[in-house]
Amino acid sequence: MNHYKLVIFDWDGTLMDSVDRIVSSMQAAAKVASLKIPSNEQAKQIIGLSMPKVVEVLFPERTQTQEKILIEQYKRQYKELNKVPTPMFNNAVELLNKLRQKNKLLAVATGKGRDGLERVLHETQTAHFFHASRCASDAVSKPDPQMLFSLLDELGISANEAVMIGDTSHDLKMAQLAGIDSIGITHGVHDESILSLYKPKAIVDSLIQLEMLII
Repeated sequence: MNHYKLVIFDWDGTLMDSVDRIVSSMQAAAKVASLKIPSNEQAKQIIGLSMPKVVEVLFPERTQTQEKILIEQYKRQYKELNKVPTPMFNNAVELLNKLRQKNKLLAVATGKGRDGLERVLHETQTAHFFHASRCASDAVSKPDPQMLFSLLDELGISANEAVMIGDTSHDLKMAQLAGIDSIGITHGVHDESILSLYKPKAIVDSLIQLEMLII
């Protein structure tokens, strides 16, 4: 599976081990906004979606005031108050480096906002690996395929020359709707039983296994 010209990565739960911090930040923000606190499982299911979609799914009963408080508090929790570590997954940087050495085009398609993505790229010193990125603020939320179509257009790549790597159903469904191959990875949010529903070319348990497939 090393023939792809473009490898597109989801960020949270795929390259960065940030699921626990997202979940606990969302729960803390809901408490401040006087909204029903979602369970760990409920909060995990929205990872990868844009914030407006998250609010719609998790808090259908919110008022406009509560929504504003929730969004502000979530950003504050994630960036400043929450101290849960968010390391890159084992072999993430090594894999990105090897792919670049193979002259692959690399991109990110994430539910983060632009500010959030730029911050973590800076913190992890990984911005130089990527030729392009699309965020929740650039396109319709996953699983709509707009992010992927936009990346293909910018980089001049056809759908059959690209592969999407992700840990959630949102990632793999987005790829399926775009006509792009996908590979699921189980160290993030969803397990093999869910990822397999979207007909990925493969499912791996780690980035080390992924390297063995695509390098």
